Amino acid sequence: MNLLAALARLGSMTMLSRVLGFIRDAIVARYFGAGAAMDAFVVAFRLPNLLRRIFAEGAFSQAFVPILAEYKTTKSPEATAEFVQYVAGMLIFALSVVTALGVIAAPFVIWLTANGYVNDGTSRFDLSVDLLRLVFPYILLISLSSFVGSILNAFGRFSIPAFTPALLNISFIVFAVFWLPYFQPPVMALGWAVLVGGVAQLAFQLPWLFKLGFLKKPKFSFENQAVRQVMKQMVPSIIGSSAAQVSLVINTIFASYLVSGSLSWMYYADRLMELPSGVIGAALGTILLPSLSKHAAANNEQAFSDLLDWGLRLCLLLVLPAAVGLAVLGFPLIATLFMYGKFDAHDAQMTQYALMAYSVGLPAIIMVKIFAPGFYAQKNVKTPVRIAIISLIATQLFNLLLVWHLKHVGLSLALGLGACVNAGLLFLVLRLRNIYRPRNHWGIYLKQLCVALIAMALGLIAVQWLVGLQWENVSGKLKAVQLGILILIAMVLYFGTLFLVGVRPHHFKRVEHT
Repeated sequence: MNLLAALARLGSMTMLSRVLGFIRDAIVARYFGAGAAMDAFVVAFRLPNLLRRIFAEGAFSQAFVPILAEYKTTKSPEATAEFVQYVAGMLIFALSVVTALGVIAAPFVIWLTANGYVNDGTSRFDLSVDLLRLVFPYILLISLSSFVGSILNAFGRFSIPAFTPALLNISFIVFAVFWLPYFQPPVMALGWAVLVGGVAQLAFQLPWLFKLGFLKKPKFSFENQAVRQVMKQMVPSIIGSSAAQVSLVINTIFASYLVSGSLSWMYYADRLMELPSGVIGAALGTILLPSLSKHAAANNEQAFSDLLDWGLRLCLLLVLPAAVGLAVLGFPLIATLFMYGKFDAHDAQMTQYALMAYSVGLPAIIMVKIFAPGFYAQKNVKTPVRIAIISLIATQLFNLLLVWHLKHVGLSLALGLGACVNAGLLFLVLRLRNIYRPRNHWGIYLKQLCVALIAMALGLIAVQWLVGLQWENVSGKLKAVQLGILILIAMVLYFGTLFLVGVRPHHFKRVEHT
C-alpha cells in the first residue's frame, strides 16, 4: 500500500467533510451569530464531543487498534471476528451507562462546566441543560461509529470512515436551513441535527463492516481475555486522552466568566483549526497507527523508526504553511466564511485574535498525533499518559498567566502552548529511548521549509497591503474570489519555493505491505 496515495485519498475525504463543515458553520453563524443561544449550544455540544474524543478516537482506538492488528497478524479470521464481538459488547454496555448518567445529571454537568452561566441573568444555563439532554446520546452513536471506523481502517478501508463525518455536517445544514422555524427556541434544531447526524454516521458504515464479515451480534463478558486486554490498555489511555479534553473543559469554565460571545469566538476559531488538524493530523494518525503496530509486532525497529521519520517530515511539510496561513489570512478567512447576518465585524475581529493564538500550537497539535502512536503501537500507554498530565498542568498555568490580560485570546494561546509542551516531551522520550532515530539531512530540510515559509508569508502580506482588499460591506462572492486568489498565491509561493530549493514529491513516497 502506497501510504502517500492513501493519505491523499483519506485527506480528500476529510477535506470534503471539512468544507461541508465550513458551510455548516457559515449558515449557523448567519442565524445565531455569537450570542447567548450559540454559547449555550457550544457548551452543550462540547461535552459529548469531548467524550467522543476520549472514548472513541482517543483511549479506545489507542487500545483497540494495536490489539486488533496483532489478532489480524497472528490469529485466525474466526478468532479476530470473535474478538471484535466481545469488544463491541463491552463498548455498548459502557457507553449506554455513560449516556444515561449524562442525561440524568445534565444540570449538574452544566453547573460544573459552565458555572458562569448560573447567575448571569440570561437563559444560557437552562438552555444549555435542555440541549445537553438532547445531544448526549450522540456519544453512544459516534463512539460506535468510530469503533466501526477503526476496524475498517485496520483493513485498509480508509475512505469510508474519512467520509463519514460529512454526514453530521449535512444534518446540520438541513436542520439549519429547513427546520429552524419548527423549533422553539430555534437553537434546539441544532441539537436534533447532532442526534440525527450520529445515527447517520453509524448506519452508513455498517454495510462495509458486513462485507468484512464483522457485522455480528455483540457478545458481553468481562471475563473474556480479549476484553480484559483492551480494558487494561484503555484505563491509562483514558487518563492520557482526557488531559487535553480536560483542558478544553477548564477553558470553557474560564470563558463562561468572560463577556458574552467569548465561547463562540473560540468555537469558530477552533473550527478553522480543525481543517488542517483533521485533514493532516487525523489522516496521518489514522494511517500510521496500524502500520506502526505491524512493525512493532514484528520487532522491526528500523522500519518503525523510518515510518515515524516519514510521518514527521510530511507533517512539517503540510502543517507549517497551514499555521502561517491561518495567522496571516485569519481575517479574510473568517470574513468570507462567517461574517454575515448576526455575525458582525467585531465578532470577526475577536475570532481572528483567537485563531492567531491557536495557530501557535497547530504544528504541535498535529505532531502529537504522530509521536503518540509511536508509543501506543508498542502498547506503551503509560508514557504518553504521564506526559499528557504534565501538559495539562502546564496548560492551566498558561491559562492563569494569560487570561487576565488577553481574555479569550489568552485561553486559546494557553491550549497551543500546552500542545507544544506535550509534543516536545513526546519527541524527547522517543529520542532518549532510541525508538525514533532521525534520518539524514534534517538540517537541510528544515532550512528549505523556512525559506518557503518566509516567501509565502511575505508575499501574502505584501499582496494584501499593496492591493488593499476589502472584506467589509462587500458581497460574499467577491470575498470568496479574493480569498481564493490569496490561497492560490500562497500555494504557488510555498510549493514553488520548495521546488526551487530541491524538494520533490517522490521524496515522500512510501510503500507499506498489508
